[in-house]
Amino acid sequence: MLGVKTAALPASLRRTNQRTVISLLLRLGSASRADLAKAAGISQPTAGKITTDLLRLGILQEADSAADTSSTGNGGPSRLGRPGQMLRLDARHPRFLAIELGVSETCISALPVAVEIEDRWTCRFPTPKSPEAWLAGLRTAACGLRPDRLWGVLISVPGIVDENAGKVLFSPNLHWLEQINLRELLRNLWDCPTLLVQEIRALALGHLTAEPGAEDFLLIDFGQGVGGAVVLDGELFSHPMPLSGEFGHTPIAGNLRRCGCGALGCLETLVSERGLLESFSGLSEKPSRSASRGSWKSFSSHVTQHGLDPWLKETLDATARVVAGALNVLGIRRLVITGRLTELPACIAHLSSEIKNGAMWGRFGEISCQTAPHRRAAGLVAAGINRLVLPSDDEAGTMLAQFIAAPAA
Repeated sequence: MLGVKTAALPASLRRTNQRTVISLLLRLGSASRADLAKAAGISQPTAGKITTDLLRLGILQEADSAADTSSTGNGGPSRLGRPGQMLRLDARHPRFLAIELGVSETCISALPVAVEIEDRWTCRFPTPKSPEAWLAGLRTAACGLRPDRLWGVLISVPGIVDENAGKVLFSPNLHWLEQINLRELLRNLWDCPTLLVQEIRALALGHLTAEPGAEDFLLIDFGQGVGGAVVLDGELFSHPMPLSGEFGHTPIAGNLRRCGCGALGCLETLVSERGLLESFSGLSEKPSRSASRGSWKSFSSHVTQHGLDPWLKETLDATARVVAGALNVLGIRRLVITGRLTELPACIAHLSSEIKNGAMWGRFGEISCQTAPHRRAAGLVAAGINRLVLPSDDEAGTMLAQFIAAPAA
């Protein structure tokens, strides 16, 4: 979840160890200081100092020994002698307000550090076509969410996002985001730090939270748009110009559809939810039949009953060529697929087969193609811990000192 590469200076080493402890507790559920020291490869005195700081921050809580010793799930024998005090991530206090700003729907939840791995949003409302209407909808949806002491507002947004500056540079499917300052807009509702995370990067962070020890992977999400994110050596690949992972805007020969980005022929116009439904609806010229073909339910039912139509195979083949090319360039062998296509096993099977045929790793070893649920909320909390509470740069470290100075609720 929280893999980082930092210089081994005392402050940065401490933060690295703190993140390691958090990742371990996400996986274990609860553990003693001795368990954490052993698993993290650090001394018990160091583990004691780290857990003391994290308890004061409100990131950890002391677990009830009787209730939580069994929740580790490791199946090991019970211990002899006096057991150590069990610790776990704090689940009692909502610390972050997480918002998923989607093209068609906005979701919101108040989340503790011990976030559930799979998304479970508290409130939802249709995403409107203006920032004013969106803010009004957010205010209404959030009226029942009153966390005592917010550490930050975390928001996933579509498009090309400068996360450091907190600005959406380009959003092909939600252009009004380019015209506003989301941080300033949200200050009308919450006076606390606001963190923007590109939506597919949030998904990749969430998957890394669920599988903290996993190898490098490329995650691709098929939804209203098509995008990807790369995880290398346990951390998200980043670049000063945030243009990585834009697979959906690869031009496909013979595709004449206009994309929201302004270009002609983007892959996204074929294999996004809207693109697939447009192709499916176009199979019949009769209005009565076309109308019935306009829903995802009817498309899914058609694929289940009749298999892959020729047009759908062509779309998946074009998608596989783009993905296989990306795997070849990156030199990685693991693909994680999320979004609408995961609901169609026949599509996933065909797509995976074609990717394996086109990726060079298939000549030397096994290509791994797996599906996964959306874990965006967990990814947002991971980003909030990394960048707001335990930042890796000294300048941003004032928040850490602030929470240690003021005991958690």
